[in-house]
Amino acid sequence: MTRKDEYYNRAKQEGYRSRSAYKLKQLDEAAGLFGPGNTVVDLGAAPGGWLQVAAEAVGPEGTVIGVDFQRIRDLDAKNVETIRGDMTDEETKAKLRERIGEKGADVVISDMAPNMTGEYSVDHARSVHLARQAFEVACDLLPAGGDFAAKVFDGRDLDALREEIDAEFEYVRSIHPEASRDSSSELYLVGKGRLTAPVSEGEERDVVVDDVGSEGDGVVKIDGYTLFVPNTETGDSVRVRVTDVKPNFGFAEVVDG
Repeated sequence: MTRKDEYYNRAKQEGYRSRSAYKLKQLDEAAGLFGPGNTVVDLGAAPGGWLQVAAEAVGPEGTVIGVDFQRIRDLDAKNVETIRGDMTDEETKAKLRERIGEKGADVVISDMAPNMTGEYSVDHARSVHLARQAFEVACDLLPAGGDFAAKVFDGRDLDALREEIDAEFEYVRSIHPEASRDSSSELYLVGKGRLTAPVSEGEERDVVVDDVGSEGDGVVKIDGYTLFVPNTETGDSVRVRVTDVKPNFGFAEVVDG
């Protein structure tokens, strides 16, 4: 049995609308995308295979919202909603924000692919364009700590896109699920831990230490964001260099002189 037959037949037997459902399952296993109660946005969600997988993963307390130009047939899952529209259109974005609420989404995923021309450079460029659109939506909807995954075809523009995603997340991975066909150049870029910090790694700031944490490091607050600075005490006025940025806190060192 070929790999194509294996996943196609499994999808039919297990009630998934597409064989790509197994790609998302494998992405979740590799990168830990979903948790119980999560809010997930699925861009380009038709026919609904990814919606089914996400709905199972987040459970009855979670919410999965699918967006697509095409009509998505209703699913049995009560925790799935769909929006028919263009994900880059402001009206569609407004509907998404209303459904998601002020807390934002926990995960944004995209399995969008361009209409294939057969000319690889064109198909690659179009896939990067779609992935970048999904990335822009993710940056708009994800608060600190949120995750993102999007399909793209390998090629010369991949590194630039990966760098853009890496700048907005704690780290980024390239994953080629087993369910992808051997001949396919598709892979998934997964950004983990959305960064919304008001500082960036390497940046220098003049700060005043507000407090001392339980580990003995000085605590600095910048626009509500916490920086831990070793070898400082409450009230110290120092110049620091940011050394590491996490979704909800970071680390800095005192700049000599």
